[in-house]
Amino acid sequence: METLTNQLSDRINNLAASATLAMAAKARELRAEGKDIIGLSLGEPDFNTPDFIKDAAIQAINDNYNSYSPVDGYVELKDAIITKFKRDNNLTYDRSQIVVSTGAKQSLYNIAQVCINPGDEVILPCPYWVSYADIVQLAEGVPVEVQTSIDTNFKMTPEQLEAAITPKTKMLWYSSPCNPSGSIYSEKELRALADVLQKYPHIVVVSDEIYEHINYVGGHASMAQFEDMYDRTVTVNGVAKAFAMTGWRIGYIGAPSYIARACNKIQGQVTSGANCIAQRAVITALEAPVSKIQYMVDEFKERRKLILDLLSDIEGFECVEPEGAFYVFPNITHFIGKTLNGKTINNASDFAIYLLEEANVATVTGEAFGNPNCIRISYAASQDQIKEALARIKKAVS
Repeated sequence: METLTNQLSDRINNLAASATLAMAAKARELRAEGKDIIGLSLGEPDFNTPDFIKDAAIQAINDNYNSYSPVDGYVELKDAIITKFKRDNNLTYDRSQIVVSTGAKQSLYNIAQVCINPGDEVILPCPYWVSYADIVQLAEGVPVEVQTSIDTNFKMTPEQLEAAITPKTKMLWYSSPCNPSGSIYSEKELRALADVLQKYPHIVVVSDEIYEHINYVGGHASMAQFEDMYDRTVTVNGVAKAFAMTGWRIGYIGAPSYIARACNKIQGQVTSGANCIAQRAVITALEAPVSKIQYMVDEFKERRKLILDLLSDIEGFECVEPEGAFYVFPNITHFIGKTLNGKTINNASDFAIYLLEEANVATVTGEAFGNPNCIRISYAASQDQIKEALARIKKAVS
């Protein structure tokens, strides 16, 4: 077996497994053994895809959409994306700047592969989405982590950005609303970062906005809205989160034409066009007014209040109120170095495993997001599940 393992590439041997998917798999294993596990690890809404979107997919099947789709997406979908960008973000793109992919994760992978050369540095404000660093490393780039703190609501300051830039810096990647912290960069905060980047015109920005509509404070801002950043920003989005369409696997980018053409080129050699039925359904999703999904956002807001109230009643969890997405990212340094039920907690990973084994609640270690002092807890679950999970956690740590 060892001989066979040696036949694998260094690329895959050095690649970490996705921490969120690994925790979800562990939770499934324990459920199969008969344990009652509450999963608060995955970023997956517990809502069904809205009926008007499902109806569009059924219609597409009946209309015999079953052939290969264009590599970069149906023209009608690209037009719907262009309209969405203008309506929601005041961003003007044409068809040559849009690429539809099999989920926003593929969009990010494409960007890394076409923009990063070996040794190029990519600045990642911490915490960052779990796959950013590994996607960068797969492209032989170097992730440069910029540590933020709960005191700044987990947002990078212009001074921190300036300090992180070196002659090797090629890109800046961030998400807003942020997975895992729920933080949102305001227009003023993005402008301050853009002012730093004006000194470094070669740096390309990747703005991951997939949680855009799950926003509790209003005023979503995009880096590309600034005229002096438009030609060097790739805006990444998709329908998985706000439309409860995680399994439909459709993401997309609005980008400078040269980057979009390159993403189209690499995608043509890897997956070709995304699922034809899902694309037809997404046309309907994006053409609908955002108010049609507001009921989900309203419910997430109620769950946010619930989970923050319950966490405030447990000693050792330090939280800030997330402004968007559906996660809390509490600091748990209170527990590091302590022994709970005979188990020593050395780090956030130990704590997440402890909660899984002792409380039967699946969370994710903050180490996977570049922050070793926190854990991520998803509240994309029912209020009853949240109440039961937090009762179990309180018992396990008290």
